[in-house]
Amino acid sequence: MRLVFCNCPDLASAEHIAEALVRARLAACVNVIPGIRSFYRWQGQLERAEETLLLIKTVFDRVEALSEQIVALHPYELPEVIAVEVDSGLPAYLRWVAEQSCEED
Repeated sequence: MRLVFCNCPDLASAEHIAEALVRARLAACVNVIPGIRSFYRWQGQLERAEETLLLIKTVFDRVEALSEQIVALHPYELPEVIAVEVDSGLPAYLRWVAEQSCEED
């Protein structure tokens, strides 16, 4: 399993991306967490932004396609897409993520 982090500029774009990922079975589940405050350097300037965080649950084999879909839908020039390996968890939940993130036959 992989947990993918992606910040979005607003709730509308976050929900649009979340729904698209789940509909396409690129993710089993996406949590949408508004109210994230980010500080970062962009094009030589210190920036600050209110963002909405996506916590995306998927499997390793779907991360590349999931990343491509995020890039296609995301309004940022360079969206954050960070995938972290999940090395343990409730086995039944991990199976569910795998089942829901696989391409349909």
